[in-house]
Amino acid sequence: MRPISLIALTAAIVILAAACTAAPPSSITVYSGRSEELVGPIIERFESETGIQADVRYGDTAELAGLLLEEGANTPADVYFAQDAGALGAVAAAGMLEVLPAELLNRVAAELRSPDGEWVGISGRARVVAYDTRELTPAQLPDSIHGFTDPAWRGRLGWAPTNGSFQAFVTAMRVLEGEDVARQWLEGIEANEPRVYEGNTQIVQAVADGEIDAGFVNHYYLFRFLAEQGDSFPVRNHFVSGADSGALVNVAGAGVLGAADADASARRFIEFLLSDESQRYFADETFEYPLVAGVDGPEGAPPLDQIQTPDIDLSDLSDLQATLALLAETGVLP
Repeated sequence: MRPISLIALTAAIVILAAACTAAPPSSITVYSGRSEELVGPIIERFESETGIQADVRYGDTAELAGLLLEEGANTPADVYFAQDAGALGAVAAAGMLEVLPAELLNRVAAELRSPDGEWVGISGRARVVAYDTRELTPAQLPDSIHGFTDPAWRGRLGWAPTNGSFQAFVTAMRVLEGEDVARQWLEGIEANEPRVYEGNTQIVQAVADGEIDAGFVNHYYLFRFLAEQGDSFPVRNHFVSGADSGALVNVAGAGVLGAADADASARRFIEFLLSDESQRYFADETFEYPLVAGVDGPEGAPPLDQIQTPDIDLSDLSDLQATLALLAETGVLP
């Protein structure tokens, strides 16, 4: 048998290298509780810049968390991109998320990520009270969320009890101030006969339309209206200053599934979301707070470090079932 010539061997290596180069890029499966409208563009940027295909399953954050718990180690998901920290905490508590590298975790402040390193915050959402500037001045608004139980607010408020962000806020109140305080607040607001809306957008519109004087929402909904209608839009955000649950800053965040088939690519996805480019996207396009130091927040919003936020482990927002039970018990939910 004749030995393989050097030329033939070199040719074989070139062919093999070309085959490897031509191999399809790696892909990841993302379960996203964030809507395609909000995060689709940044995921497309990730695919374009990295060559990694992201197969995204969009859905409700809580429902996707339930699906992950049901699928367990057999889940096809590599990344869970959740709308709020509570859902991430529930999946982490089931032992389904891997510990992320320190270089990823340290991109954000400790209070905005899992204390055990299993998920990291990507963008922030502050709870605020949207109010009618034609009827109210900031000085007329309570410093604490509890001030809105005063009978003077009867018939003037709006809320969205079925909204996930509202339920996370109530969970925070339960965790921070106890079940009895949360019950009293819900009963107090209910006694003030608030109007019920489907979501935050509808609440802000209702304030602008003069249906209500104030409503409980996340901060960024107002900025969407301001971007479309300008500064004459007659609604502004009130940030309560009492450092109670009404000043909660929740996060959208992400974690890598422990059973991920493409964990390196999954970590790269999270790294991309924490890049300055992506953080600016969240500030400029979705009007959320970037969580990486050095990236400015949405124009017109107070800096994140100036909000008197309560001291809470965001993972503790995972106890949604007890919150739903309390909302039903108080008659807020049927």
